[in-house]
Amino acid sequence: MTVIVVGAGISGVTAAIELKTRGHKVILVDPGPVPHPLAASTDISKAVRAAYGPDEDYTALAERSIPIWREWNRKFGTELYHETGVLFVCRQPMRPGDFEFESARVLEKHRHPFERFEATEFHQRFPAFAQERFHDGFFDPEAGFAESGRVVATLVDYAKSLGVELRENTKVTALNEGSNSVKGVLLENGHFIDGDAVVVAAGAWTPYLLQETKAFFRATGHPVFHLKPPRPELFRPERFPFFGADISTTGFYGFPLNQGVVKIANHGGGREMSPDSAERVVTAEEENNLRVFLRSTIPSLADAPIVYTRICMYCDTNDGDLWIASDPKRPNLIISTGDCGHGFKFAPVLGEITADAVEGNPNPTLKKFRWRPEVKAGEMKEAARFEG
Repeated sequence: MTVIVVGAGISGVTAAIELKTRGHKVILVDPGPVPHPLAASTDISKAVRAAYGPDEDYTALAERSIPIWREWNRKFGTELYHETGVLFVCRQPMRPGDFEFESARVLEKHRHPFERFEATEFHQRFPAFAQERFHDGFFDPEAGFAESGRVVATLVDYAKSLGVELRENTKVTALNEGSNSVKGVLLENGHFIDGDAVVVAAGAWTPYLLQETKAFFRATGHPVFHLKPPRPELFRPERFPFFGADISTTGFYGFPLNQGVVKIANHGGGREMSPDSAERVVTAEEENNLRVFLRSTIPSLADAPIVYTRICMYCDTNDGDLWIASDPKRPNLIISTGDCGHGFKFAPVLGEITADAVEGNPNPTLKKFRWRPEVKAGEMKEAARFEG
């Protein structure tokens, strides 16, 4: 087949690579330079973790992905994935139903190594965190972060080396509709690209490109901060791994020193907006919320200068799960999106899942990520995002 992939972020480029490997002709189309500066993928870091509360499906996907992240480091000859471990801590003792408790329970069930919180050692081991702030949690050594912008750039180069046709600065404005299928895409310049199948992997742009999907997709913006720490030695990976700090109630998570900065972001309800909106800027209120969090949790960063901010766009689904499925009315249209802020870590397996959706192959994961417009808003399962 000739497959047109719309969007060259992490979902699109991994789909393009897998489809090309399977023998299809692939045309990868993106409206900007690649990596697109506004794409969620284009940042200095994204979390890679197997902790997913009670959801064993995501834990299993992460456990499949992590060995491939390691293999990508070897294959591409550069450290794209940093296995620093991940620290999830909470102020109250873990109890059934909590994200941290359920994550630890599932990790134990999967025989995934992790270390329970030990109060007497915690501050010595992780001295940047406020003393006596946290009373429970766990550390997972087989986790870390990927340098996301570099990952996308590396995979795009690899896709081109395989023969994927990349069309940058090419904006798709609509589908070229047939009676019960799509025949390709219409470009902003009035030209068409013909294809046998279309994969829309446009992230937060999806509900604006395909207006009918606004019933089950929502684009939300979330603040990201890069801070210059006054004491960088406190924020090296061995003393300050990727962390979630009472994330179910605060939404805040962060990364160790990377490219001279510490990245702190919020995984909360977010603000609904178009990815191209003029409102896509960090507000004074969001910065104030960050400072309040830092004063109570990471005091040495409380007054650190913020050297960069951005709004990271999520494509949210009503239930918080990814959406990788063909349209029942137009089976050769496949939508691969719905990251809900947690898709990048699965990059090593996303292409396979999307390619199976294109080819109509059986894949148990596709049942979870099926076409499901019947799921109503308000069923978001992550506690940190309930307010959204």
